[in-house]
Amino acid sequence: MHLNRLLFTLVACSTLLLGACSQKDSSTATNQPTKQEVSVDAVAAQAKGFTVGAFMSANTVYVFFDPQCPHCGHLWQASVPLHNKIKFVWVPVAWINASSLPQGAALLTAANPLELMTEHETSLLSGKGGISATAGITPEIEKSIKANTALLNSFGAESVPYVVAKNARTGQTVSRNGAMTTAALAEFVGVDATP
Repeated sequence: MHLNRLLFTLVACSTLLLGACSQKDSSTATNQPTKQEVSVDAVAAQAKGFTVGAFMSANTVYVFFDPQCPHCGHLWQASVPLHNKIKFVWVPVAWINASSLPQGAALLTAANPLELMTEHETSLLSGKGGISATAGITPEIEKSIKANTALLNSFGAESVPYVVAKNARTGQTVSRNGAMTTAALAEFVGVDATP
């Protein structure tokens, strides 16, 4: 019994340290196309997401997220203080479970994605599973989320959140998976974290 509790604690801690959720369906991972180089231009051209933050900013940060990923929720919370400096495009994928696709569709088509995403992540992080979403998804939106998932897979990403941006200081394309603090996210994309 004590060994089981220790094992559970070790697994839980390692999951928290990683700060990301990995794909549950390994069959999707094995049917990937040839890995392509991560490119902001490819994401901008191919991904369908919703925009929050500084809409007029020249600096766009793309975040691939699964609505069922608590680490994505933590990154969402960390991004909010930067909304006045950066344009974020949140790109839903369906990796984790059956709720991922309908919740992603609801967020993608929301009249006010900032409000709905905040409500969703608050619910998810409090252990309530996120927003209620119907299974009735238009074929176009379902195709978009599946295309987002395929694009993420083509980069060889193994977990979400997966962030792609051009660092504002260096101009270099940067990408990484996992949640970050506000300060770490600001440093990663090359902006000042202070208000």
